[in-house]
Amino acid sequence: MADLLSKSEETAARGAAGTGAALITNAMTVDVEDYFHVSAFARVIDRAHWDRYECRVENNTRRLIELLGRYEVRATFFVLGWVASRYPDLVREIANAGHEIACHGLTHKLVYEQTPREFHDETKTAKALLEDIIQTPVNGYRAASYSITARSLWAIDILVELGFQYDSSIFPIRHDRYGIPGAARKPHWMSGTGGASILEFPLSTKNLGFARLPVSGGGYFRLFPYTVTRMALASINRNEGIPFIFYLHPWEIDPGQPRIRASRLSRFRHYNNLAKCESMLCRLLGEFRFGTVCDSLGEIGLWPIVGPGAQDSRGVATPRPRE
Repeated sequence: MADLLSKSEETAARGAAGTGAALITNAMTVDVEDYFHVSAFARVIDRAHWDRYECRVENNTRRLIELLGRYEVRATFFVLGWVASRYPDLVREIANAGHEIACHGLTHKLVYEQTPREFHDETKTAKALLEDIIQTPVNGYRAASYSITARSLWAIDILVELGFQYDSSIFPIRHDRYGIPGAARKPHWMSGTGGASILEFPLSTKNLGFARLPVSGGGYFRLFPYTVTRMALASINRNEGIPFIFYLHPWEIDPGQPRIRASRLSRFRHYNNLAKCESMLCRLLGEFRFGTVCDSLGEIGLWPIVGPGAQDSRGVATPRPRE
């Protein structure tokens, strides 16, 4: 795998901390859900039975808060509404620690498996729930399993209607469950089928020319050798001059979680290298500079979003495109 990256990129990666790549603020994000919420287990775990499973999301999320605090990193936490409704104090803890609260939907149902009305109502409920808990507007959204795809772009119009300012649901790769292979790899304005536009921070990939390598976290972080991830992310910072976005879930630092009987592929995707994830995350936090999604977008002049002709605090105009 490392052979796919050039020697110059390898050298750059080794010096990432403290120079070049470290000067760019990348987005650290956490999808706050429990191990039994994941799409990989949806065929064997009924949503109606979620309350029967041991909840480990509180302790695992608090471990992440502590770990991020150790490295003085602020992150964006995309919180599932199901979690927020049961653990509102956890949401407040995240916010009080200086992190951004964003929305991960209500029930982790894939967007393209919902009707537009269902998606509208679920997302509106989840956003209102989070805002009621933290008493602050929720600006960001991320779909369950990145399920805004070519067949569910209508969701963009609904997100704009509901008042979201940015989205991070587009994975510009081919995958059996998600992805828009030809989508832009950099933060950009994304249009829905109805013409509304939202600021999109797509999940990061390394452009290999003949393919795109997903290197933005989650199962890919646990699958690839750490050196491959480090080299690819450093290349995005150094060679493209843009921030990357990284994601993980609280259950990914919990190798002791209960084992679910599921298909071999689903079990591999979920359980592979769980025991190594926390130590690799610590290495990553020590080698790159991180902040919230808004921190990262702000460095490239895309946040805050202001009206036509206005400027942000740094004198950078970032108007929302006219509908």
